[in-house]
Amino acid sequence: MNKPEFPLLHRQRKWLDTYQPELHLSERGIVVSIGDGIAWIDGLPSAAMDALLQFADGSLGQVFHLGEHLLGAVLLSETDDLTAGTTVVAGGRSVSVPVGETMLGRVIDPLGQPLDGHGPPQCHTRQELEQHSPAMIERDFVKRPLYTGIRLIDSLLPIGKGQRQLIIGDEGLGRTSIALDTVINQRGRDVMCVYVVIGQKRSEVISIIELLREYGALSYTTVVVGEAGSLPGMKYLAPYAGCAIGEYWMRQGRDCLVIYDDLTHHARAYRELSLLLRRPPGREAYPGDIFYIHARLLERATCLAAEHGGGSLTALPIIETQQGEIAAYIPTNLISITDGQIYLDQTLFSAGIRPAIDVGKSVSRIGGKAQHPQIKSQAARIKLDYLQFQELEAFTRFGTRIETQMQVRLQRGRVLRELLKQERLKPVTEIELLVWLIAYNDGLLDQVNPAQVRHRLERLRHVIKNSELELDTAFDEWQAQVKQWWLESESEHEQTA
Repeated sequence: MNKPEFPLLHRQRKWLDTYQPELHLSERGIVVSIGDGIAWIDGLPSAAMDALLQFADGSLGQVFHLGEHLLGAVLLSETDDLTAGTTVVAGGRSVSVPVGETMLGRVIDPLGQPLDGHGPPQCHTRQELEQHSPAMIERDFVKRPLYTGIRLIDSLLPIGKGQRQLIIGDEGLGRTSIALDTVINQRGRDVMCVYVVIGQKRSEVISIIELLREYGALSYTTVVVGEAGSLPGMKYLAPYAGCAIGEYWMRQGRDCLVIYDDLTHHARAYRELSLLLRRPPGREAYPGDIFYIHARLLERATCLAAEHGGGSLTALPIIETQQGEIAAYIPTNLISITDGQIYLDQTLFSAGIRPAIDVGKSVSRIGGKAQHPQIKSQAARIKLDYLQFQELEAFTRFGTRIETQMQVRLQRGRVLRELLKQERLKPVTEIELLVWLIAYNDGLLDQVNPAQVRHRLERLRHVIKNSELELDTAFDEWQAQVKQWWLESESEHEQTA
């Protein structure tokens, strides 16, 4: 009699005969205490700084402090099940963010998780948030302009691709408006943009995103959000995530602009984390390495040499002052790191001057090297003329009688002040910039009432709308054409009147 066959038993026996046991070893730590976005962990002796940690409840963290007995970690995500006693393992990698073309038009958090209601970005590449800045041998001189569309900046405080230009001033003076104007002006210029929002209220974040969408700028922009209500660790990582996304495009030979709005909140988040981790505070209660964390972020912005792809990463960090105190600890740190600053003044803002940029306290140390020769030659004396006009106007407030020559200079100064005023979200092209510079320097505006200057500029802008002239056109041809346009705009003005 044949024995019955049991196929399942036979397969199991065959699998047992071929089974080779493998031993999987992993370090596990135990959460000792948790609170305020910080976790203290016992164990994990092999964990390294900035390593990603995975908690048993699904939360994520990053190693931030290596103590003699305990490990300090900042939380990047947190669930209600995360308590003392939860096990944790090292992820074996650093924190990274997805990068690539599919990131354009997306709103994400510093870990690359979507915040716009769409699915996760379909990227095949991830970039670590912490990277070494490009070596000196990889860098090139800043020699190509990045136009903001703001007349005052593009003429007097020019910015080059690869530059780090600080936007500084009190809250509510238009710092974010300058950044948004710059992003909107990059439309059609093949410049990728990254807008990093740090510590802002959700309503402000939504307003920024809606403005970018309304003006067609979101299609070439990635928005990285570490809002006010997020964990301190996410606010701390936000600028590094934005920088990593921009660096990828720079390494691909593309031009990228990254906005950090703003690093004041970033410094406060770092101070909060550091004090919770018992690091000793220094001046104004900030840890001594606060300079280092901003320096290693902004040093990654540069222009690469042609043999290394020729891409560029331009950084516009924003910083807040209190009552115009430009000599405070964090502002002075960032002024020394960057290549210049755009300083917004409360007095100018209250006087109705927009943008409220104080030309005397603002500077662009290397942007002039990138400025187009035609614009540079026409703007050469504008800054000096404007500063002299401000001094002369302040002198006349004492009621002193002035000569006719001084009255002429005052008239030109008032005209120039009106020329430098500009409404937000209305960027101008470099062609329009050169036209008004030539018109001012040739005295075409001398007889215009300052109150009518902006109206006449709009007329002139309408006349040159379909111009085929380029910046490289000979100056004599430019000069003749501007005079012709001015006569045409005057004719239109008289007919309208």
